[in-house]
Amino acid sequence: MNKKHDSGFPSRDAIVAFIRANPGNIGTREIAREFGLKNADRVALKQILRELADDGSVAKRGRKILEPAALPPTVMADITGRDTDGELLAAPTEWDTEQDGPAPKIRIHVPRRPQPGTAAGVGDRALLRVEKTGDSDGTPYRGRVIKVIDDARTRLLGIFRALPAGGGRLIPVDKKQAGRELNIAKDDTGGAEDGDLVSVDLVRTRGYGLASGKVKERLGSLATEKAVSLIAIHAHDIPQVFSPAAVREAEDAQPATLKGRDDWRDLPLVTIDPPDAKDHDDAVHAAPDLDPNNKGGFIVHVAIADVAFYVRPGSALDRDALTRGNSVYFPDRVVPMLPERISNDLCSLVPGEPRGALAVRMVIGNDGRKRSHSFHRVLMRSAAKLNYAQAQAAIDGRPDDTTGPLLEPILKPLYTAYALVKLARDERDPLDLDLPERKILLKADGTVDRVIVPDRLDAHKLIEEFMILANVAAAEMLEKKALPLIYRVHDEPSQEKVHNLAEFLKTLDLPFAKAGALRPALFNRVLGQVRGEDYEPLVNEVVLRSQAQAEYSAENYGHFGLNLRRYAHFTSPIRRYADLIVHRALIRSLGLGEGALPETETLETLGEVAAQISVTERRAMKAERETADRLIAHFLADRIGASFQGRISGVTRAGLFVKLSETGADGLIPIRTLGSEYFNYDETRHALIGTRSGAMHRLGDVVDVRLVEAAPVAGALRFELLSEGQSIPRGRKRDGSRASTSQSKARPGRSPNDKAGPSGKFGKGKSGKGKSGKGKSGKFKSGKAKSGTSKKGKSW
Repeated sequence: MNKKHDSGFPSRDAIVAFIRANPGNIGTREIAREFGLKNADRVALKQILRELADDGSVAKRGRKILEPAALPPTVMADITGRDTDGELLAAPTEWDTEQDGPAPKIRIHVPRRPQPGTAAGVGDRALLRVEKTGDSDGTPYRGRVIKVIDDARTRLLGIFRALPAGGGRLIPVDKKQAGRELNIAKDDTGGAEDGDLVSVDLVRTRGYGLASGKVKERLGSLATEKAVSLIAIHAHDIPQVFSPAAVREAEDAQPATLKGRDDWRDLPLVTIDPPDAKDHDDAVHAAPDLDPNNKGGFIVHVAIADVAFYVRPGSALDRDALTRGNSVYFPDRVVPMLPERISNDLCSLVPGEPRGALAVRMVIGNDGRKRSHSFHRVLMRSAAKLNYAQAQAAIDGRPDDTTGPLLEPILKPLYTAYALVKLARDERDPLDLDLPERKILLKADGTVDRVIVPDRLDAHKLIEEFMILANVAAAEMLEKKALPLIYRVHDEPSQEKVHNLAEFLKTLDLPFAKAGALRPALFNRVLGQVRGEDYEPLVNEVVLRSQAQAEYSAENYGHFGLNLRRYAHFTSPIRRYADLIVHRALIRSLGLGEGALPETETLETLGEVAAQISVTERRAMKAERETADRLIAHFLADRIGASFQGRISGVTRAGLFVKLSETGADGLIPIRTLGSEYFNYDETRHALIGTRSGAMHRLGDVVDVRLVEAAPVAGALRFELLSEGQSIPRGRKRDGSRASTSQSKARPGRSPNDKAGPSGKFGKGKSGKGKSGKGKSGKFKSGKAKSGTSKKGKSW
């Protein structure tokens, strides 16, 4: 059968269809064979594939060509321009080009009479409803504007540095702009003083010398590190001032009473949180089940602050909370989703004070499985406020004045119930990654004191498992009542990622035989095999990168990482809008009174909310990570020339990203500094390999580096490699087959992605984030609690 186009060459549609029909297994050779192309046609074929990759119709991974990652039905996008017909074009806001290739283009349908709030223009950010068109013209999606989120703006953020003669320089805060200063004329400073964070309009650019800018707005002084988080707040447009109407509503709110509630004030619930927690929105209690039909079982109570009682749908508080989506946690401050009158007062379950709560009572069998559950709107009174270390010390035989009286009646039953729940958890076998998270401790002046890895205690796991149980119960209840809700979902890894992981594990002689349905247990077996080995951190990182990204969705497709069929966030409505939606849905479905989910909330409208808060969650994670990078870069700025030990945390064609063991700081070793030979990027091995010496620098390798340069404002570090690369047999894999490396060769000064600034200071500017950053910015995480992102640890 002749599959060629009439011109003797396959059409773009035919090539794309063939790639889609064979995910993860197609290269130029296979396409040529499929369409009967001769060697003389290869140049034209490569040109077409290059065009398809450039317009986002396909994605390239080394020699493989595949369909790009698909967009969800609702997506946040930036409107980037117009096509030749004048129609608006957009690209998804959160898109990892290294992971998924070029961002797909979306052609926006603009009605003649747009609804209020949907009139978008070039430069705007908008929430879109999208559908696939199948067109091969480079715009595979068509969308309509649901809501314009941000108006168009052109600005550059940076720190103003005054010059003695007047005027000054702008030091950009974006890592990609590190080393590219902007000139500010004397008349264009807008009154900015040295050390101010400013917003600047670009006035003039030219091919030589410094570009010029004009100060548009002074955003605050950065005279001390206490203000470092301001950079991320403004760079990511995180709202930090509540509307006057929301503030008035918060101040006018009155404490909950017993009206319409069950009285749980005599139930000795306790809160267990980090020692520096300012709000306490969940409390727990456990006691043996006295039912003779459940011998050895327990009753577990989880009470969550009743935020829905105070934040009513459509109110000013509700509008502000949805815009924020979640609280954002920095080492020096918190940008809360709700005003402190709500989050730190009325909805904080402080000891001895009556507080409204939405609670779940769960019956646990002696096998650790949840047998039943019921939800209640209650008035409770916390018996004690504990921190993790304090609760653990009491169980380990070191009680203090607070925990001593609580040990027998409260803490021991909690830990016994947790031991039961852990049985079921271990049987369920969720993904068990070990990725320690560091926490930055600050001095009184806001500078870094030290960086620690908090111990992972049973107290953390106890709270974590009880919260997961409560979240599952909420999802099950709402499904039973057939009410729409926002799920927390996590898809299974794509076929391509699983294939790439298997190829990588072959280089370590580790089997990865997938048989039947994909389950977390498959990955856990691999993680168990490497426990205690030198390359354990490496395998944990690569397994993490093989996973999909957790998100919010009105459509349920399960939670792969937790190995749960249905899961919804219920336990932190103070700091996550998704939980507030779930609370409202429970109130409506069970007839629990005021603050219920409106009848107008449908699957479609909740889908739009889910897309918006998924974006704000990723925004918060990125802002938190960038602030940590800047603080540590400040901390290390006076140690230029010092040597450190670290581990290679990312490998790209730009060079090596290294994470320091002592502080967790990330930095780049540009590929041009590795030596005098060419280096090939081997995607399968996650390595750079010298073409002459065969020296290999691989993800996870322990290395010694020297700090060459630091840009504290951008949070960027540059290192010099001191360690020798590993030696591997030339042209051979460890299994004896021929080694296959990406054909993107690089040599000093000629890395394809080494986009150095005018001074050649920094590379691509992602300082340690490369591919390694994925797990820190949006994927689900298992491991130690991260400062800020989730006070309960895992970002599930």
